[in-house]
Amino acid sequence: METLAIPAGFDRHYRQSPLTDPWEPLYSRKTDGAVVLGLEVTKAHTNSRGFVHGGLISALADNAMGLSCGHRLGDGARLVTVNLTLDFLASAQIGQWLEFDTIFVKPGGSLCFAQAFVTADGEPCARANAVFKVMKTVN
Repeated sequence: METLAIPAGFDRHYRQSPLTDPWEPLYSRKTDGAVVLGLEVTKAHTNSRGFVHGGLISALADNAMGLSCGHRLGDGARLVTVNLTLDFLASAQIGQWLEFDTIFVKPGGSLCFAQAFVTADGEPCARANAVFKVMKTVN
């Protein structure tokens, strides 16, 4: 199978975690107000029906929105997810470019609100909303 050309502006994602290790390689790019995540869909990302698993979409949408809130709040901001909702609009298939773009962030002192759209080859496949608790840093 031929691999996709990674879209301009994306580099290997700078932040790994044990949860996302099986889904590598992940890619990201920073804008003024967001961290956009992306990946080429492979078999490892799919469910038994052969399209992208909703759990992967949920986890990466949560990740993109949380990183975007942290980006807007400034380096060192620590957040935990309080609420996450998703609407699945269409399926994504093996070989497509899946992108998680946070389009709205309302940062606050104790809560941060975010909304993201997930696209497969530029076509909407999910939308997500989240609320994050801003954790106090202890020196």
